[in-house]
Amino acid sequence: MNIANRKKQNNIAEYIIHMYQTEDLIRAFEFDIEKIKEFVIKNIPENEDSKADLAAWYEAQLNAIKSQGIEKSGHLKELNEIVAELNSLKDKLIKTDETFNKTYQSAKPFIDKSIGLSKGQITDEIQICLNGIYGLLLLRMNGQHVPNELMESLNHFGDVLSYLSYKYKQGQFLQDN
Repeated sequence: MNIANRKKQNNIAEYIIHMYQTEDLIRAFEFDIEKIKEFVIKNIPENEDSKADLAAWYEAQLNAIKSQGIEKSGHLKELNEIVAELNSLKDKLIKTDETFNKTYQSAKPFIDKSIGLSKGQITDEIQICLNGIYGLLLLRMNGQHVPNELMESLNHFGDVLSYLSYKYKQGQFLQDN
């Protein structure tokens, strides 16, 4: 089982962020599976069978991106559907789960500020949280400093996503929908 499938089973928010990274990686290598094999897969400490499986997985993602016409930007349909499920779960939990409601209310001012900063490009609260955490990952990968003010908002985003992922894993998104 590859890392994406493990993340999908265990933490849906981590899975989405991993897949965003995969989409960006495929675009950065200009949809060239041979480059991905040489510069990514070759450097992973796995046996040749695992590497072949991983290459096939990357090729499937590459083909999905092309077939969905999102070569320049955007996310795979499956990911957008999961984000919609997380939004539905968020709406449900706000009304039914006091612990989540407190977590969400603590994050709400930071979510609203980020939506405002997006100038109407992003209005989805869960997408804002995911983009924030993905942006943090990119900053850290590039060795950039993350200001304390930004970290505060990202910690709140992480709290919301962690709680939702936990409930999602429990199958809460399927109940009462």
